[in-house]
Amino acid sequence: MSDKVYIFDTTLRDGEQVPGCKLNTPEKVEIALQLEKLGVDIIEAGFPISSPGDFKSVAEICKAVNDPVVCGLSRAVMKDIEVAGDALKYAKRGRIHTGIGTSDLHVQFKLRTTREKIIERAVAAVTHAKRFVEDVEFYAEDAGRTENEFLARVVEAAIKAGATVVNIPDTTGYCLPGEYGAKIQYLKENVKNIHKAIISTHCHNDLGLATANSIAGVSHGARQIECTINGIGERAGNTSLEEVVMIMKQHPTLHLDTGINTPMLKSLSNLVSDRMGMVVQANKAIVGENAFAHSSGIHQDGVIKKRETYEIMDPADVGVDKSSIVLTARSGRAALAYRCKEIGINLTKKELDGAYPEFLKIADRKKEINDADLIVLMRRLGVAAAKNLTSIT
Repeated sequence: MSDKVYIFDTTLRDGEQVPGCKLNTPEKVEIALQLEKLGVDIIEAGFPISSPGDFKSVAEICKAVNDPVVCGLSRAVMKDIEVAGDALKYAKRGRIHTGIGTSDLHVQFKLRTTREKIIERAVAAVTHAKRFVEDVEFYAEDAGRTENEFLARVVEAAIKAGATVVNIPDTTGYCLPGEYGAKIQYLKENVKNIHKAIISTHCHNDLGLATANSIAGVSHGARQIECTINGIGERAGNTSLEEVVMIMKQHPTLHLDTGINTPMLKSLSNLVSDRMGMVVQANKAIVGENAFAHSSGIHQDGVIKKRETYEIMDPADVGVDKSSIVLTARSGRAALAYRCKEIGINLTKKELDGAYPEFLKIADRKKEINDADLIVLMRRLGVAAAKNLTSIT
């Protein structure tokens, strides 16, 4: 039996911190409703004290959704926590996410305090948050660069104060997967009350390791992943929801399950991209336009014969209609015949042998050959099946 991994979506909070990606309240509610249909467990709806607009968005999302926990972020500041608690008052299930920096860089230079004071402030923040909600998540900011022994002390104190979830962020995306996994394991083995809380990962992508670190985290005992649609977020982004979900789905040997409705991934990716005005890179894993596209002749031949030769996922599992055979100068005869057949032209071997050199001449001039190009070419070559086709524009 697989263990449940909770999916904590922070598209509407950390994801919205991308410059130029500000959403209004109706847009946030629209995305939150789709996240609910997707099956996420927790929606981090915003940072209520940051602006009146964010406060309103959190409150409206609380009213709009029924199943997910709705979470509001705060610093370890009493006023932050009170405002978050007020914004969450309409939530069917609310969570306050509060915390403080724990690395020596944060302690000494950002907060200009001591380790002992950090523990005191962490306990005070969790204790205060418990006055508003039962479900309190504590984050140890920059945990990735925090010395493990001290991190364990902070986490133990936060759980003792009532934290139900402890978030171990790799805030700067610095950790290697082995280091991050070992950090989670250290906490599992050295925090005596760790069984009373869920360990959460929150990994940034500064070195391109956010997904790998999150998977390393759950492989070593974390049971919540904080992530965003399309991997959007501060600087180089956050852990990509679609990536971690599909990794766990495609690797049953991990014995981890999310319950996410994966055929919604592509449409939700498109929605977030459209509303935030942030284009998804074509080669983005899972949801990029090229994720299931093939232009190399060798790959095309294999996919046409059996899709699994070059695809580890069924496109339908993530909401993509089908694989794409893209015609370029790298394409082979099999791909040309396949694409012609798709538009109603069944080439004989003789016709294919005659058409292929002409196809390559056009392909060398154009980056990609479309269906209209094929019809023009086949008519020029006198292929009978092309004569009655309607031109495609």
